[in-house]
Amino acid sequence: MHKLRFLYFLKKNRFFNIILENLKTLLGALLIAILIRSLIIQPFYIPSSSMELNLLVGDRLFVTKFSYGYSKHSLPFSPPVIKDRIFFSEPKRGDVVVFKTPSDNRTDYIKRVIGLPGDVLQFINGDLYINNKQVLKTLIKKDDQLFCGPTKIDVSTYEEKLPNGKTYVAAYRNDYSFQNSQKFNVPENHYFFLGDNRDCSKDSRFLNEVGYVHKDNLVGKARLLFFSSDPRVANLFNFTKWNKSIRLNRFFKKIN
Repeated sequence: MHKLRFLYFLKKNRFFNIILENLKTLLGALLIAILIRSLIIQPFYIPSSSMELNLLVGDRLFVTKFSYGYSKHSLPFSPPVIKDRIFFSEPKRGDVVVFKTPSDNRTDYIKRVIGLPGDVLQFINGDLYINNKQVLKTLIKKDDQLFCGPTKIDVSTYEEKLPNGKTYVAAYRNDYSFQNSQKFNVPENHYFFLGDNRDCSKDSRFLNEVGYVHKDNLVGKARLLFFSSDPRVANLFNFTKWNKSIRLNRFFKKIN
């Protein structure tokens, strides 16, 4: 009887040890994943058309977390364990950046850095001015169409060249554009962001909803597309149309 009890105890204890070892492995893997996500790289999904043509709805991309240093927003759920930004490196004009919106410090936005601390920006007759100098804008295509939410809008696409030489494609509506604006004076330690799809983007022009973004709200720099599929063609559950929705030409594409 004692021998049977002893064998049962060993068997039960061996089962417990297996569970314990598996839990240790899972916790270790989870910790490594959190560290990678917080300190090195994090995937993001593009849900809106505010950055077309450069980023499309359904794009999935990698963002490097170390590019601008670290703040509480580098960590999951933004715990207040980092008081100020550490190892800070200033974004360059033209960088595509993920940040937490100042209105709630929770929602992730992705836009392009246009204004740096101390800059004065303004739209005059549809043209962008930075520190009283017009941003060079070269027409690419007069009659083009882009999505703005679920509908398509008529736009003209331009190559814009920022003062530091950075170029990218921006789109402006043909029937209406953000023609004239107030002067935007970018405060110290803040940045001014615009979407590339200029008339279909909630960005720093809307001071009560986004406005100027503090450096502590920066999450990371968008670097590389690794997957893309068009949710308008097929969703996750409509697998019969996956072959039509996947955009192979956007896989592993560097973000400009």
